[in-house]
Amino acid sequence: MKRTEAHVVNDNYSSFENFEKFFDLSVDLLCVAGYDGYLKKVNPAVSKLLGYSNEELLSKPINEFVYNEDKGSTSSARNDLRNKISLINFENRYVTKSGAIVWLLWTSLPIETDQVIYAIAKNITYRKELEEERNIHLAKLTKINHEFKQLTYSTAHDIKSPVNNMLAVFELLDLSTITDSETLEFITILKSSTEGLKQTLNEYIAILNKKNEINSNLEELSFNTISNDVLLSINSIIHNSSAIINVNFSELETIVFNRGYLKSIFLNLLTNAIKYSKPNLVPIISIYSRVVNGNKQLIIADNGIGFDMDKVKDKIFGLHQKFNNNLDSHGIGLYLVYNHITSLGGQIVVESKKNQGAKFIITFNN
Repeated sequence: MKRTEAHVVNDNYSSFENFEKFFDLSVDLLCVAGYDGYLKKVNPAVSKLLGYSNEELLSKPINEFVYNEDKGSTSSARNDLRNKISLINFENRYVTKSGAIVWLLWTSLPIETDQVIYAIAKNITYRKELEEERNIHLAKLTKINHEFKQLTYSTAHDIKSPVNNMLAVFELLDLSTITDSETLEFITILKSSTEGLKQTLNEYIAILNKKNEINSNLEELSFNTISNDVLLSINSIIHNSSAIINVNFSELETIVFNRGYLKSIFLNLLTNAIKYSKPNLVPIISIYSRVVNGNKQLIIADNGIGFDMDKVKDKIFGLHQKFNNNLDSHGIGLYLVYNHITSLGGQIVVESKKNQGAKFIITFNN
């Protein structure tokens, strides 16, 4: 049966009516915008979310509703649309009438012949808030993990020096002078145990049961007191190497810092200066403090093998970075020193040339 003209008109009207119903009932934001930057038509979901009346939304440029930091990217995206480039999954923020910020995800299609843009947006504010919350938790976990990792490396590495000091004592002992067999056996067992401890420390450290809060423990410290404690703990290493250590803290006697960190800094830089001394040359190490343009500094310099700074560059404080074939080098000491200093707002720089020693200049956070 042939369809009459009335049937066609009724069908067209019905389709239009259904479209209008879809437009009005959609929970997504449906918009028709002009190339002039104004909204021409919006569905009720837009007014409901943004809190503006239909008249308010159509009377102002779109950019007046956009969050200030996103206006530039939104204008750039609108220019792309005018150049017949469709917009897919574009995110920006709008400010509601109450001042709240909402995130919208847009898909927009330009119709050049009509000079209009058809756009649909989804409210993704909840998703963005979840992402932000997740990122905050991730940052906290990363920080905690970094602190545990650093503490583990610090503990394992710094305990090695007293262990090495104990082994150096055994090297100084003349076992031929010990006549008591039981004493000799005990010394042999003790030496073997100490060597085993050193090996174990190179492989793992015991699991720590609570978070270390070393960063927050700041106090006024005497450079002399800290350096004397460290020098005493490695006195056998110093004796065996015949190292000459010159100390002068007359210009700056104290510093507000973390005690454990400062000991670790002295320990690592001093043992490194001895470890990387030139063959057949007595190590000479200078330790002193100074104030330069109001900046409080600690300097530890040596006459050792130094660094080729053109090759080392910014890797010198990297974790597990090694610049020689020393079997006792693990690329941890300078990493720890750097983190101890920078975590409390300080800086460290190195002045060095190959075979001409190295000078570490530490500037503390005033």
